[in-house]
Amino acid sequence: MKNSTTKKEENYYAKNKKAYHDYIILENFEAGIALNGAEVKSIKKSQANLKGAFVTVENGEAFLKQAHISNYKFADTKAIDPVRPRKLLLSKKEIATLAQNLEQKGTTIIPLELYPKNGLIKLRIGICKGKKLYDKRETLRKRTQDLEVNQAVKRYK
Repeated sequence: MKNSTTKKEENYYAKNKKAYHDYIILENFEAGIALNGAEVKSIKKSQANLKGAFVTVENGEAFLKQAHISNYKFADTKAIDPVRPRKLLLSKKEIATLAQNLEQKGTTIIPLELYPKNGLIKLRIGICKGKKLYDKRETLRKRTQDLEVNQAVKRYK
């Protein structure tokens, strides 16, 4: 029997934690990502970093830029650029929605996490709006209050 106090297993390869702090996420999308074999192995070994990455729409196609996926140690090809643009696999309707939101002032598209789904690697992207400093403080204050309430409830059970 498993202990109920064990930590919940995290089900992602890479997560952009800073995005949740710096941006208000308006809408989420799930996208496939075009990778080669060595990149897949690197991602499965959690050697990917989404910090500073963003999504652009060019010529009716969406691309992930500035995401760092390290070269796989045992790959036979070493000439792959770790920060090369990678094509995102989305429907035309989703790409049109992303392009329309990119045209609005103050919005951007940020990758949130890489995770497995049915044996494939998926990328969750979010249409985001930047937070102001006072929004960040308010979020931290609310999180602290929620934590204190949860601890008090747990203490008196």
